[in-house]
Amino acid sequence: MNSLRLERECLATRVELAADSLIVSLNDGRRVSIPLTWYPRLLRGTRQERAHFEFIGEGEGIHWPELDEDISVEGILAGRPSQESQTSLQKWLKKRG
Repeated sequence: MNSLRLERECLATRVELAADSLIVSLNDGRRVSIPLTWYPRLLRGTRQERAHFEFIGEGEGIHWPELDEDISVEGILAGRPSQESQTSLQKWLKKRG
């Protein structure tokens, strides 16, 4: 039996941002806290940019338009930090000024 297999789809229902973490509430009652260092764009975003997010679909993920960041609930539950390359991140930072 694969213990990571989900019996039902987990969806994000609420997003909170603390000074150093992203906290996602799920439709099954869990609250998952993830360090912002896992998501360099969120870490470097302003408070306003971080506060402006949209759910993807019914809550399968979270999108931050100003930061061009997408995080899936599946990735959060699997413990996957951002897979963005340093080259891509540096380009993005340069564009931000």
